[in-house]
Amino acid sequence: MANVEVINGGMLSTIQDSGRYGYQEIGINVSGFADDYNARIANLLVGNDKDDAVIEMAFLGSSFKFNEPMLIALTGADFSPNINGEPIENYRSYLVKEGDELNLTAAKNGFRGYIAFGGEIDVPVVNGSKSTNLKTAIGGYKGRKLMTDDSFDVKVSEGTKERKLAAKYINQYSKFSELRVVRGPQDDAFTDKGIFDFFNSGGYTVTKDFDRMGIRLSGNKIEHKESADIISDGTALGSIQVPSNGQPIILFVDRQTTGGYTKVGTVITADIHKLGNLNYKDKIIFTEVSPEEANKIARNYYETFENIAKELNA
Repeated sequence: MANVEVINGGMLSTIQDSGRYGYQEIGINVSGFADDYNARIANLLVGNDKDDAVIEMAFLGSSFKFNEPMLIALTGADFSPNINGEPIENYRSYLVKEGDELNLTAAKNGFRGYIAFGGEIDVPVVNGSKSTNLKTAIGGYKGRKLMTDDSFDVKVSEGTKERKLAAKYINQYSKFSELRVVRGPQDDAFTDKGIFDFFNSGGYTVTKDFDRMGIRLSGNKIEHKESADIISDGTALGSIQVPSNGQPIILFVDRQTTGGYTKVGTVITADIHKLGNLNYKDKIIFTEVSPEEANKIARNYYETFENIAKELNA
């Protein structure tokens, strides 16, 4: 067992894994990785299962001191990382020594980043997950974000192989994102003009109101036939709600489990990770795909992690 001290807690650093499934019917949301692509790659770089718990950091990174040797890897946003003052790279793993300090600053590119440790972060499993749910204060580190002077243990794995990700798998951050969408389930509540504007009006802009619960956008109004209200039903990750003001809200990882607004479409699985790095004033356009296309793209998406794992462990 190795101990890690938190030197600086950053802005919003939490422990997250792939999520808490099977409890939405009793009002417990899924939580989990905001950017599952980069979180899973961080795990693979240190030899973990791709869905293991990592530290997710938003905008301002944390800093840590390691009291035992272990593998670490950073992915996602560029926090200008250094170990003991020496710059290191994202998308490769490093074997740190006892007493080493990892220091991170504000993100230069992107919004969220991840740090994985070779082994298992030793926090309680709550309803099948270690993910932090800030709304209900469960999971992760005492149900809250990491703060300066916290410490946690890592059950360090035996492997010490340092790995580097091939450049072809590294997604470059952009202020412009295309999000592929499957229509529904209430697309029939909108006028033809509303649907046309949603996909063809020139896109939408991320407002200041965005977090792990949802991402509010501004742009052309999406016109309803009648009311924006429906009898509350279940929400899915990536559902795009449209309230009466006609401005879309993308429901994200800490979303409520039910909602009473019409939903014009749902962001496909393979594009959800893009939501994790959206920032204020970023631009979005939506393009339509069929459910069959979305399933095919999702299969290819998950095969990417299998290919990465094989190459890293070759």
